[in-house]
Amino acid sequence: MEATERRALAGAPGLLLALAAGAAAGLAHPPFGFLPGLLGFALLLHVIDAAPLGRWRRAAFARGWAAGFGYFLVGTWWVGEAFMVDAAAHGWQAPFAMALLPAGLGLFWGAAALAYRAAAPKGPLRVLVFAALFALTEWLRGHVLTGFPWDLPGEAWKAGGAVSQTAALVGVYGLSLVTLAIGAAPAVFGGPDSRRARIATVGAAALVLAALWAFGATRVAQARVADTGLVVRMVQPNIPQAMKWSPAEFRAIVERYVSLTAAPAARTPDVVVWPESAIPDAANRVLASGTWTLDAIVGALTPNQVLLAGLYREEGDKPRYYNSLIALRRQGGDLALLGLYDKHTLVPFGEYLPLEGWLDKLGLSALAGFGESFTAGRPPRPMTPAGLPRLQPLICYESLFPGYARGPDRPAWIVNVSNDAWFGRTSGPLQHLNLASYRAIEQGVPLVRSTPTGVSAMIDALGRTRASLGSGESGVLDAVLPGALPPTPYSRWGDAPFWGMTLAGLACAIRRRKAKS
Repeated sequence: MEATERRALAGAPGLLLALAAGAAAGLAHPPFGFLPGLLGFALLLHVIDAAPLGRWRRAAFARGWAAGFGYFLVGTWWVGEAFMVDAAAHGWQAPFAMALLPAGLGLFWGAAALAYRAAAPKGPLRVLVFAALFALTEWLRGHVLTGFPWDLPGEAWKAGGAVSQTAALVGVYGLSLVTLAIGAAPAVFGGPDSRRARIATVGAAALVLAALWAFGATRVAQARVADTGLVVRMVQPNIPQAMKWSPAEFRAIVERYVSLTAAPAARTPDVVVWPESAIPDAANRVLASGTWTLDAIVGALTPNQVLLAGLYREEGDKPRYYNSLIALRRQGGDLALLGLYDKHTLVPFGEYLPLEGWLDKLGLSALAGFGESFTAGRPPRPMTPAGLPRLQPLICYESLFPGYARGPDRPAWIVNVSNDAWFGRTSGPLQHLNLASYRAIEQGVPLVRSTPTGVSAMIDALGRTRASLGSGESGVLDAVLPGALPPTPYSRWGDAPFWGMTLAGLACAIRRRKAKS
């Protein structure tokens, strides 16, 4: 790279270009859907290559971090909406949350950029090294401190579309690596590579993209997704989070859920699904014998009808709290327990306080302003309520994690209950729908999604939305559960293809270093 260009991009210009590159890539994700934004990865690769030679470590890390900040600011700005639920008490915290979350996540991209420059790859193969290192740090982002795999690069493709079907082969981490390589390939036009090498690199990327599209289009066209005949009702009461925990609204909230559950239909639903934390009280009290709440819920269900209810529950004399999905069937004038799932992956600072034991010992937990933490349940495993196909519960952002529905006991469907009311009518709930739909593609099974304020949806095994209730809508969504497809390669192999591609990309850097030495 010419010294004049390095000088031109030194300091603020390089950081601003990196910020713009990350923001452009973030805009590729639904609901924005600006797919040309994926070329932001090419711009990012170029500005990292242009890092000043004398202080390349600092410059590479800073540019990677700036790109990550822009990418995650576009992808997670809606987190500030949660602090506006009680604006008088917490509204002042919203700008800090909106800035600190992308700033923290951007550290992963800073580390990837630093590792890339340290590897010092040359020639067209540097595109593969770049893609492998950034995909590797995205995998780390999905696992460190329980992980937060929101808007992985491979999830920029709208779920259910042709390219998204690649997740059935290599999972979303593998698709992320391929997406990074395709998006970054045009960076060769800004380097010292020969004209022939440039054309070959971009041509190869275009051929890969065309192959992904052809595979996905063929898979969608040839798939035969038969309906199971099971009718599922998703209840969406559209109760704003601000009124959720008001004692004065408790009866009205219960009655709203009960009335929607009992709403007439052309065909009586076999299963009714309530979203996460549907009722603002512990299941122990809501379902206690002799209570008006139990009588109301029983009265809303028809005989033998199943209710999958998102509720929190207490356990023990010194209560431990669990965020749960409870499977119940009406039998006579009571409810029979069919199954119970406790959320395994809790939201840091939302459902538990990291390092709480240490903070307690130091007397600092009170200063953190955090209430009682939830207790994590066992790792996700399928539930088999009597009379229903085996299902995999996923609560809230557990639907972000590839592989959670993968295992020896393959479920016939996934049930994802979530409380996206915290984020209002922002892009957050729409993004969450797209991300959750990838779990259906990876496993080849349908997904039922229930939220209190939207988006509730029936997703088929190809990740396509069959029916939905949008943000801010109130009502019920009755839909026939689509059938599952045969087990996908990803359901058998997991992330093995991703690791194979990552190691191949890193091998390019090792080969270059050996040749240089």
